[in-house]
Amino acid sequence: MDGTIFATATASGRAGVAIVRVSGANALDAVRLMTGIENPRPRQAIFTEIRALDGTPIDNALVLYFPCPHSFTGEDVVEFQTHGGRAIAAAMLENLSKIKGFRPAGRGEFTRRAVENGKMDLTAAEGLADLVDAETEQQRKQALRQMGGALAKKYEDWHDRLKHLLAWMEAYIDFPEEEIPDSVSDDARGKITGLIDEIQAHLDDGRRGEKLRDGFQIAIIGAPNAGKSSLMNRLAQRDVAIVSSTAGTTRDIIEVRLDVNGYPVVVADTAGLRNTNEEIEAEGVRRAKARAVEADLVLWLTDATGVKNPAETRGIDAGKIVSVMNKADKTDAKDDGNIWISAKTGQGVDALIEKIAGFVDERMGLREEPSLTRLRHREALLECVADLRSALNAPEQELMTEDLRMAMRSLGKITGQVQVEELLDLIFKDFCIGK
Repeated sequence: MDGTIFATATASGRAGVAIVRVSGANALDAVRLMTGIENPRPRQAIFTEIRALDGTPIDNALVLYFPCPHSFTGEDVVEFQTHGGRAIAAAMLENLSKIKGFRPAGRGEFTRRAVENGKMDLTAAEGLADLVDAETEQQRKQALRQMGGALAKKYEDWHDRLKHLLAWMEAYIDFPEEEIPDSVSDDARGKITGLIDEIQAHLDDGRRGEKLRDGFQIAIIGAPNAGKSSLMNRLAQRDVAIVSSTAGTTRDIIEVRLDVNGYPVVVADTAGLRNTNEEIEAEGVRRAKARAVEADLVLWLTDATGVKNPAETRGIDAGKIVSVMNKADKTDAKDDGNIWISAKTGQGVDALIEKIAGFVDERMGLREEPSLTRLRHREALLECVADLRSALNAPEQELMTEDLRMAMRSLGKITGQVQVEELLDLIFKDFCIGK
């Protein structure tokens, strides 16, 4: 943690208030040099004049001081709450940069310092990042749970149980003369098996948490002129795709992000599925089929006034296909198990959205048990399971002990108990400046 860092903690631009945050051993120098106040009271807002280092006024503002370790970063922290003009923020940053030992903060550096000072673990830091990025209500709830330690508690429990097992195994190996039961190794295998089952159940959650972070993927699939682009525009409530009677108008995949009952949903309009010798259209058809295979839900659209959709559903999980009959305004809707709509008039679209919402909630809805939210968690847990399986099959107790140690290390990567510099760089690179 090199030097004292500073950054704006609010978005740039015109606003009522702008917050400039300073963290580090010399944070109070900013208060002394820019306000003349020598000993500000902790956690008490002070209204004062902020001056440049040459004495010229910058603004009248609030100053707050949070002494270490009772601050967000665990260091001395100072916040200047100024008026939100660009010029004021620029003047603040320019003058802070001139103070000896001060430097601009990097992405996520405030939160990184909080982690390194033991104010939070890595899962909580990632939850904080998700909370800042949350666009829907369900994303907010999941991020808040993770920030509050829901994932950390689960992983720390597994880590502690492994640590206890490891202690017993090492004692059995190192102190054979002591009265340690010979059944320690067998008992350990039983507990290892139980841990494997718990971790595997956590892994087999249908990527619920990851989908909630990244968005539930829906693909609209069908023959040319089935009304896919019209349905896309209807769902988005704006014109995002070109609608034309000319077959093959949609060549590439067009995406739009929606909020469906608090869940983030990404809807993709795709090229019409048909046999074609035209190179670009053929590539569009290939991409449409690939998107249908990868999607979490497929809306299979058929023109109810024309021939049945000749397109293949082969390779697509039938459990994620919802059959939708379009142009119900031009024909009589039937009670045949399909959803009948008119993308043009909006008839039946509310029922379709309700169907989508139910499907999304079933696969992404928050459960009592916290869900995995990141690929790195999944990879670390898979490593842990592999190490535990190796421990089960170890021919000697010394090898079992080493496998248990490796399993603990894999779990520690998630929470930060094992800190690898490259890992920290990867986690905090996408944070915003000032957080």
